[in-house]
Parts: sequence; structure tokens; C-alpha cells
Amino acid sequence: MEKTIIRRKLPNTDSIEELARFWDTHDLTDFEGDLVEVGEPVFMRTKGTSLSIDLQPVEAQRLTKIARSKGVKETSVVRQWVVERLRQGKGTKRRSSRES
Repeated sequence: MEKTIIRRKLPNTDSIEELARFWDTHDLTDFEGDLVEVGEPVFMRTKGTSLSIDLQPVEAQRLTKIARSKGVKETSVVRQWVVERLRQGKGTKRRSSRES
């Protein structure tokens, strides 16, 4: 009895999460005939502004612990916090000299 070979297709998506799930369960060598060499970068990061912050060692340790628990880098956690705070509109009101 002959076995039917099922031809798998590459996912047609731009979703990083979907692609990650796909490649977690598939082998690139199964798709060598479908691959095309690309001359230019496919994914490009937009340039942002970098900031440097000073933390006390205990603060840095707490940040590292939080980041590890989420499985991300410390910078990702801090960026998420800053973006959330900016979206809330906190800190956008200027205090008058009478409030100081």
C-alpha cells in the first residue's frame, strides 16, 4: 500500500506569533524548494530614541526579576511601563508655580 505524502504549505502571514508557532513545529529542510533568497532586509526596525536611566542595584535586580518572569528583556518591561504611562496622559499637565 502506498503512503500519500501530504505537501505542507508555508504560512501566508505577517504575524510573528503565527510564524513562530509554525516554525516551532516544522523543519526548514522540509521547505527548501519553497525558499527564495532575498537581497534586502524583510523586517526593519524603526529608529527610536534611546534613553539611559540610572537605577540602584536593588532596583535593577527587581527589574531583572520581573523581566525574567515575563520572559522578556528588562528594556522591554521599562518601555511597556513608559508607553502605558504616556497613554494614560499622566505627567502631561504642567504644574503652576503656585503648586510647587
